[in-house]
Amino acid sequence: MKSFKKIFNSNNEDENNSTMEKRNLWKSPNINYQYHVSSKSDNISESHREPVFINDLKKRKEVYGICGECNKPDNSSEISTDFLNEIKSYISDDFSHVIPCFGITQDPSTKDYMIVLFYCQSGNLRNCLNKSVEYTSKIEILSNMANGLSNIHNSGKVHKDFHSGIYGVLPYMAPEILRGGQYEKSADIYSFGIIMNEYISEEIPYNDIPHDNNLAIKICEGLRPKISDDTPKLISELIVECWDAKPENRPTAKKICKKLQGWRDEAMDRTGDIYTQIKECEKIRDNKTVPENIQIHPQAIYTSRLLSFENLPEPVNSNE
Repeated sequence: MKSFKKIFNSNNEDENNSTMEKRNLWKSPNINYQYHVSSKSDNISESHREPVFINDLKKRKEVYGICGECNKPDNSSEISTDFLNEIKSYISDDFSHVIPCFGITQDPSTKDYMIVLFYCQSGNLRNCLNKSVEYTSKIEILSNMANGLSNIHNSGKVHKDFHSGIYGVLPYMAPEILRGGQYEKSADIYSFGIIMNEYISEEIPYNDIPHDNNLAIKICEGLRPKISDDTPKLISELIVECWDAKPENRPTAKKICKKLQGWRDEAMDRTGDIYTQIKECEKIRDNKTVPENIQIHPQAIYTSRLLSFENLPEPVNSNE
């Protein structure tokens, strides 16, 4: 792969000059272009910045070694076709409310390829669980997430990747996927329901039990995360609909987005059933005791891994 130092050497120093270590830094990204910074310090004001436009295929090929239309990156044979197809799909579609992809890069030490995404300063969604966010804002954030998912589905794609075997985080995986079924859009909806409940309730799913074969069996038998008492009834009903055991009973991303947008507007206007329910839930939350330190079971794993289960029961909904 082409050297980042060679492409973005701000002072035209000899590439072999090892007196000062250079680093490729990512600063001030936006949805139109990504600044690549090659500097001798972390002070961006001392750096030369070069914008690389997403739609500039020639420039993107020069920088990343791949343009999104090539069959393989330059000077590299250690990359799979599936990975290339994922990158091509990611950068060829203009999805709103989806974190933009700027291309790929390669770790100079391990030679591993990595997807370069827009930097999210607040981190992932779980980081927001420790922050006080009002219901209306949460509904708006969930609405934006559903909008992004709807855009992905409208393009004929799903959020989850295909792999040999099953990769994922067990609490968020639909029961039919745990049983080895084909990944469909409805499985994304199940995952969204789990995320929606986690964000509204501010409780991590299945944090106090091992994420093992027994949990997979219980999920297929109808086990779902607890919906907290301070969840508005309309939202709790949508959550339950999303994680229905039968994929065909789950709503589409478009339907979810439409509902959330309507509730957001009503909440902002202080009208409708959702606003009344929010006010009731606020009273419950004010009297809610939140543990200072959430204890996570040592076998509760929230990173993606290879999962393999056999003889799981047919998925059903809980009678509770």
